[in-house]
Amino acid sequence: MARKGPAIAIDAMGGDRAPREVVQGAILWARENPQVPLCLAGDEARVREELRLGGWDGKNIEVVPSRCVIDMGDSPVEALRKKKGSSIEVATRLVKEGKAFAVVGAGNTGACVAASTLLLGVLPNVKKAGIAVTFSTGDTRVVVIDVGANVYSKPDHLIQYGIMASLYAREILEVEHPRVGLLNIGEEDEKGNALAKTTHALFQKTKLNFIGNVEGVELFRGACEVAVCDGFVGNIVLKTAEGMAERFLGLFHKALRESIDGQPHAAEVGAALKKAMGQLERKLDYSEYGGAPLLGVNGVTIIAHGRSDRKAIFNAIRVARRMGEIDLNTRFSEELCALSA
Repeated sequence: MARKGPAIAIDAMGGDRAPREVVQGAILWARENPQVPLCLAGDEARVREELRLGGWDGKNIEVVPSRCVIDMGDSPVEALRKKKGSSIEVATRLVKEGKAFAVVGAGNTGACVAASTLLLGVLPNVKKAGIAVTFSTGDTRVVVIDVGANVYSKPDHLIQYGIMASLYAREILEVEHPRVGLLNIGEEDEKGNALAKTTHALFQKTKLNFIGNVEGVELFRGACEVAVCDGFVGNIVLKTAEGMAERFLGLFHKALRESIDGQPHAAEVGAALKKAMGQLERKLDYSEYGGAPLLGVNGVTIIAHGRSDRKAIFNAIRVARRMGEIDLNTRFSEELCALSA
């Protein structure tokens, strides 16, 4: 459970912009944090070329050759079995072998989950690992778990998600007393399916700051700092939120251009609104948070967005380092052990 190895392993071939943006993100990190070595798993020739183009002198970044890449459309478990020596497998195996304490990947999410689950296993007392994504709701942030690692959840899985995400919100997002809500179709205790009703009753028996059921409309109004759901619901919430944010910003930009075009003082008004839009976009920007931790595995796994640029990769490495520094995994196991005692 404790931190192993000095390095952070990175799947250099995973993601829409790999290997260039992944390698450049690693270079940004290495320049600012020379004390934390990185291991880039991928096509050796391509990775070394990107390092050369980035002006890197080779210090603090090791290139670990891989044989192939698991593509976004590949079936995760089947691909891991057939594509031996893939970049995500090589990177994850470095953690298993104790050469690194964390792995960062922006490729096939299912493959990242499968590689970590199969190679690293889950922590003592953890039944299922869950992906925790951080959303900005304006003045507050909310951690939603699970967003796709486990679509067939049981009540005890959701309780463990709540415990782990609450600790993550406290230690990483610095929320002193995170409110935990159960994502449901209504606020009343009796609402929802059998999974929601049973889970609600179990949450009430924990020591968490459980506030009850939370409807989807309240998720972005700051009703809670931790929202718990099964991976099927969570993944739909994640993709819907991303699509709505992108569409809203696009429509707003279009309406803004049309409304000020040809108007007096258009330049001044446009400059002010552009600044405000920039601030809004930064709040909604996934790259600010870097990636989503896979909570519950016996190691640190950060799953970055498939479209991650160098800034997102840099921040994903930052989150991985922080989780290793404070040894959240030991805390997870201790909390869950106390729950089952």
